[in-house]
Parts: sequence; structure tokens; C-alpha cells
Amino acid sequence: MNTKRISLKVGDGPEMEAYVSMPEAKGPVPAVLVFQEAFGVNGHIRNVTDRIAKEGYVAITPELFHRTAPAGFECGYTDFAAAAPHFQALTPDALAADVMAAYDWLRTQPEVVKDKIGTIGFCLGGRVSFIANAAARFSACISYYGGGTGQLLDRVNNLQAPHLFFWGGLDKHIGQDQVDAVVAAMKNAEKPFINTVISYADHGFNCDEKPAYNPDAAKEAWAMSMAFLKNKFEK
Repeated sequence: MNTKRISLKVGDGPEMEAYVSMPEAKGPVPAVLVFQEAFGVNGHIRNVTDRIAKEGYVAITPELFHRTAPAGFECGYTDFAAAAPHFQALTPDALAADVMAAYDWLRTQPEVVKDKIGTIGFCLGGRVSFIANAAARFSACISYYGGGTGQLLDRVNNLQAPHLFFWGGLDKHIGQDQVDAVVAAMKNAEKPFINTVISYADHGFNCDEKPAYNPDAAKEAWAMSMAFLKNKFEK
């Protein structure tokens, strides 16, 4: 596995740094876009990216705060005040432009099977994974506890890939009404999806650096995520 940092030109002007992890397997192989939480492309998110590369995929994680924060920005999980200005400055259209910059880069790489690209995102990144599904043709998209997804349901008709959602049943940040709204919109639009609520998990259950980390939920959701990607990539 090899890692590197690259700069990508985003359609609306600024350059965006990204962390890339390459598998040991010789390409071309499928690829996965990984979307960060609200705390930057930190050690945990880089570790997730590396884990996906170990599954045999090219993995790339763009720095979504590049318009308002310096390259390499990250902050502690208890310092939400430091993250908030960057998180709040994001717009769906700007995020879609970031998605396309990383997606277009992947499609130019000889190591990547160009029609086998997926996404996975966590919290903020879960919402971005939903935006991505409406912005480009992916094979599969995954959202872990994507807060604010319910505010993006006007994009549901544009979704192009099967979508896997994970929610924590103990999550006080994302109410059941939001989950129900997402499910109803997906059903009404007749989009293929899997909705998984883990009753004993809280918001952020996948992050092993947070108190909310739930080893069982994280292991089970990860296994399901990797099976979902593998199955869709094989089609």
C-alpha cells in the first residue's frame, strides 16, 4: 500500500488537496471516494482510507474545507468551535464540485477501472456521499449517519447508484423524523437503497477515537459496507 497527497483543480476555482491510498494489487481496480467528518482529513479518516486500499481499491479523500481552511487542516473531536466556520461555509453545489474534481481525477488514472467507482462518507461525509450520488455516475454510495441529508431530498430524483444508509438508533443529533424522510423520499423516487438502523449505536459509532465508538456496530457496518461495494463493483 502506498500513500500520497495530491492537488486537484476544482471547477469553481480553488485547488483542493487530497489524500490518496493505493492498494498493493496491480490495477486497474475499482476506486472509492472517502468523505471526511467535520474535523478534517485527520488520522482516523486517513486510516479509513488506508483500510479501503487494503481491501484492494484505490481510495481518495478530498479536503472539503479547502475554501476556508489551510491545507492539512484538522481539529480535535472536542473542538467543534474550530470546525464550525468551515463546516458552515459549505454549500451543496460547492461540495458537488469537489466531488467531481476527485471523480474526474480517478477516471484519468490507469490504476482505476473507470466505470467502477464508489463513495463512502461519515457524518458530514455521509451527506456528501448523498450529494455525490446525484452528481456523477457511481457504482455504489454509502452514508454513515449523514446529518442534513433530509435537507437535500430535492436531489433524490438525480441519484444514479444504489445507496446504503447507516444510522445509530441512539443518535440524538439525527432524529427519527429525518431518517423517515430519507426513506420515504427514496421509496417515492423508486431508487435502490438499503436502510440500516443499528439500535445500540450512537452518532459517530464508527470512529474509534470518539467516546461514541461502538466496536460491534463498527465491525458489522464495515463488513456490510465492503460486501455492498464488492457486490456492486462485480456487476
